[in-house]
Amino acid sequence: MSERDIEQQREIDQMNERKRPATPPRHGPMGHMIPGEKARDVKGTTFKLIRFMGRFKVPFIVAFLFAIGSTVFSIVGPKVLSTATTELFNGIVAKVAGTGGIDFDAIARILIATLGLYVVSAACSFLQGWLLTYVTQHTCYEFRKEISRKIDRLPVGYFERTSTGDALSRITNDVDTLGQSLNQGITVFIQAVVTLVGVLVMMLTINVPMTIVAVLIIPVSLLVVRVVVKHSQKYFYQQQDRLGAIDGQIEETFSGHAVVKAFNREDASVAQFEKTNDQLYEAAWKSQFLSGLMKPAMDTVGNLAYVVVAIMGAAFVAQGRITVGDIQAFIQYVKNFTQPITQLAQVSNILQQTAAAAERVFEFLEAPEEEPETPRAHAADVDTDMEFNHVRFGYDAAHPVIHDFTAHVAPGQTVALVGPTGAGKTTMVKLIMRFYDVDAGAIRMGGHDLREFSRADVRSQFGMVLQDTWLFNGTVRENIRFGDLAATDEEVEQAARRAHAHHFIETLPGGYDCVIGEDAGNLSLGERQLLTIARAFLANRRMLILDEATSSVDTRTEKLIQQAMDELMVGRTAFVIAHRLSTIKNADLILVINDGDIIEQGTHDELLAQNGAYADLYRAQFSDAGRASASD
Repeated sequence: MSERDIEQQREIDQMNERKRPATPPRHGPMGHMIPGEKARDVKGTTFKLIRFMGRFKVPFIVAFLFAIGSTVFSIVGPKVLSTATTELFNGIVAKVAGTGGIDFDAIARILIATLGLYVVSAACSFLQGWLLTYVTQHTCYEFRKEISRKIDRLPVGYFERTSTGDALSRITNDVDTLGQSLNQGITVFIQAVVTLVGVLVMMLTINVPMTIVAVLIIPVSLLVVRVVVKHSQKYFYQQQDRLGAIDGQIEETFSGHAVVKAFNREDASVAQFEKTNDQLYEAAWKSQFLSGLMKPAMDTVGNLAYVVVAIMGAAFVAQGRITVGDIQAFIQYVKNFTQPITQLAQVSNILQQTAAAAERVFEFLEAPEEEPETPRAHAADVDTDMEFNHVRFGYDAAHPVIHDFTAHVAPGQTVALVGPTGAGKTTMVKLIMRFYDVDAGAIRMGGHDLREFSRADVRSQFGMVLQDTWLFNGTVRENIRFGDLAATDEEVEQAARRAHAHHFIETLPGGYDCVIGEDAGNLSLGERQLLTIARAFLANRRMLILDEATSSVDTRTEKLIQQAMDELMVGRTAFVIAHRLSTIKNADLILVINDGDIIEQGTHDELLAQNGAYADLYRAQFSDAGRASASD
């Protein structure tokens, strides 16, 4: 890990440690996880989800109407079919008594009518399913779109405090879970409610006492549902939370597998994964086991009602109060009556999954955003001089990292920031780029406070070359063109030549059309650095930030890049964070920072003449280099 990484991590750790008592952040997957045992706001999340889906109320209402039609036609079917049973029974009785026979024509008409009802019911069910799929998938589409826009509005600090895997899990796993469970849950819920009401009405038309007996199963069923839901809800949330933790750990381990192997931490990584995996297993089996208890419990309750109704029905037929066909229809209705109750119990579990996933998505969408701004000036219209006037800043305002930073940078000057690890150099770059705003004092560009410009406007003035290279999965040409999306192929190649990257690019399979892997594993660290430098050349911004830009290249290439950088920095205001002091000898101004304050400033020769902190750093660095050369 580089000194810059250590410095940045130290600052972030300090910020997290200070904030933890008030607002505990989500830790990365290698830290201690949130247990997820606390109660969740299921009702509030459900109302938020309903409001979010309000934009699809028209297709949803139409789907609801089709669901009613499908269920009503299927409910009427047993009642119509019961007349065929009665007709057949009466015909057999008449034939045995010698007073008549079976009217097959009447039975055929009844069966055809029943078939017609079921066909219409199936058509309505198809249309309802198509519309609900449209609603749920467009809901997921809108969630992903909102999340994508939200990412651009979140402050940098959010991503420094949040595990990458956890954020990815919210965007992928939770949205997918939401879509699948929502589609299934809404469909079953509508059908179950309509079936329950419709069947109740049909049973009342047949026999009231038997209906009362059938209805008595409802409170027993609700009691079962309540007990199961009460105990299973927390495990559903734990399951989603642990899944995010698993994703985060896998992402970290795969992206840093070389470091894991270099430090022989395979066993530790596996042990941490197994611990999190055990937690996921524990939450998953408990949630699924408890939800699985509903169906057998509900079936038992339903079967008891079924037996009682069958006995009562036989007695009423003997008394002539109902027909045989009515018994057949009522028994079928009892089965249809208990089924939607069972379905509603299962839907409650599905909706718990939906609520747990939706809650995590809404937590992301409701995360504090960067404060809205009203630009009062345009950065491109002002000069590139920078003034730091008693700047004070801390990730926690009560514990400043930058105490009292004052300096002036003239247009076109190259300014080097040097100092020990944790001095605040990287933090100053974040303030210049408006990743954070100062707590006190001001940073001015062209005489204007940076807060008078929009954040995007400020950042559009800077080209950045960082020690941590960032390349995306695409061709070499596309990665360089990221600096200027409108650049031609000739301009891309020219930028690569100026960065001394053209030669090695030509040796790659496909040259500029060579596809860079997801983690750029097919390029060396030095080659990746050259591509990011070429990107900065192509961007051609008025100001530059170079964060140890030549740290990953060999000495010969470093000299070539340094010459190119000197050319690039001509006429531009440049800020250079350097640990190798040999790379900043020609800087116009060197600021020596320690504990967030400037303790020395001047040119290289002036600071050596002062024989202070800079001179000590310089002599220590080159004496170490000399000893290393001698040992070699």
